[in-house]
Amino acid sequence: MKLLTVSNLNATYGDFQALYGVCLEAAEGEAIAVIGANGAGKSTLLNTIAGSVASKGDAIRFAGEPIGGLHPWQIVARGIALVPEGRRLFASLTVEENLLMGAYSRSRDAHSLDEIYKIFPQLRSRARQSSLSLSGGEQQMVAIGRALISKPRLLMCDELSLGLAPKIVGEIYETLALIRERGVTLIVVEQNVRQAMAFADRVYCLQEGRVSLEGISTQLHPDQVSRAYFGIRQNQSQGDLPDLDSGSPGVRSDFNSEASGPTNSGFAGEGRA
Repeated sequence: MKLLTVSNLNATYGDFQALYGVCLEAAEGEAIAVIGANGAGKSTLLNTIAGSVASKGDAIRFAGEPIGGLHPWQIVARGIALVPEGRRLFASLTVEENLLMGAYSRSRDAHSLDEIYKIFPQLRSRARQSSLSLSGGEQQMVAIGRALISKPRLLMCDELSLGLAPKIVGEIYETLALIRERGVTLIVVEQNVRQAMAFADRVYCLQEGRVSLEGISTQLHPDQVSRAYFGIRQNQSQGDLPDLDSGSPGVRSDFNSEASGPTNSGFAGEGRA
């Protein structure tokens, strides 16, 4: 069953267009990874689904209902939560107060704090501490817990591994797997391609605001991903890389035709992605 459907989604920041006709689907209980270089549009995609960037009403459908154009708090109330890049905790609040900020729109049926502490037991003893006194990994746990306390059906995570040691990243992804076992659908934006493909059922690659490659993670060849990630088309060469095999099972590549639009390299920085 399709939980989320994104169809021909465009997104702009003033005169700058960040997304061009993006299409994406997520089934109930599925794990989706979105990969791409800095500036490719990954964060913009999540922020648009979350309502922070404007979109047309019928471009995004959740549980069969259009949600494009709704306010972020309305989208949270429908069952979508975002863990933003950089965590964005409230510096003046304690760990527990940060967690409770995620429950304001769904307080009647939200996860209890005890439930969050079962998922992240190390946060219980730090409940009264300032969020800024925590390690980077613990802060990421707070950010995930804040999103989970709203009891989402869809959890979107933006660059969870950013600035964290590999051991901590592994622990966080193990926790995400447990969260998925509870029936939560996941969309993860991740620059660590190996981590993304190991975790997700399907992968979408964005390049300059467009979907350059889509496929089942176990059926995508590394050369295909490299070409999609860096924008290498079939009529171009990159060392000994073979051409994209767009006929592979479970794989869709859009590099068979030239894309129109801006010619920026896509490496301008994730602040507009």
